[in-house]
Amino acid sequence: MMDLFSKTAFECSKLITKAYSTSFSLGIKTLNKRYHDSIYAIYGFVRYADEIVDTFHDHDKQNLLERFKADTYKAIDEKISLNPVLHSFQLVVNKYNIDMELINAFLHSMEMDLDKKTYRDEDYKTYIYGSAEVVGLMCLRVFCDNDESKYQKLVTPAKHLGSAFQKVNFLRDIKSDFDERGRVYFPDVDFDNFTSEDKRAIEEDIKNDFKASLTGIKSLPKDARAGVYLAYIYYMALYKKIIGLSHTRIKTERIRVPDFNKLLLLIRCYFLHKLNLIL
Repeated sequence: MMDLFSKTAFECSKLITKAYSTSFSLGIKTLNKRYHDSIYAIYGFVRYADEIVDTFHDHDKQNLLERFKADTYKAIDEKISLNPVLHSFQLVVNKYNIDMELINAFLHSMEMDLDKKTYRDEDYKTYIYGSAEVVGLMCLRVFCDNDESKYQKLVTPAKHLGSAFQKVNFLRDIKSDFDERGRVYFPDVDFDNFTSEDKRAIEEDIKNDFKASLTGIKSLPKDARAGVYLAYIYYMALYKKIIGLSHTRIKTERIRVPDFNKLLLLIRCYFLHKLNLIL
């Protein structure tokens, strides 16, 4: 019966992923099925932590996050949790030896979101590492399947990819982050006086991250490569769309890639993968 409990826990994480992220769900579909449950579990964990700090405004978010944090550590240590999200996550952590440092860094970034409104350079780097880079590294642990040498080889490009994704998110969401949460993630950027020069400098930084990530995608196991590459081309499409807009436009609306375009990207990636033409 324990197998049934674990199966339903993974199904809960899958449901959360599909409900919250169309693009991430599409990316998972392109991965080999042996990765699906584990990546759903990682996403379910990070999604719920993010929900606490971003949407539970009528509740004591500090207390909720502390409880979630304590329950996470307890689940990993005891190798079971009655919370299906944490149970599926601990199964992945223990199976693939995901470093506790990665989990600690992620939870620290969530804590920063409770009261941090403006970010200096060091805070910005710390936040991006904990909120995005380590999530990519957790997934990389799964893809490398406990092959330590392969994992270490791919750590740096994986961090660059996570960093690029997060910075694109920041640009996409710059209006909602400021209007709804009072946050400005980019250091030395004043939202009220956001300029075209500010935008170009951020875009150049993102471009460098994208460029540094490509060698890592190419070196991933073949059955993981297509899913990661799909995420790459989706975010690249979003990035290029942002580049084509004025700095005033992204201050007034949330930029997105339409679902139909996402489907086209999926089809393109599928055929490139089948023809062994990715990268």
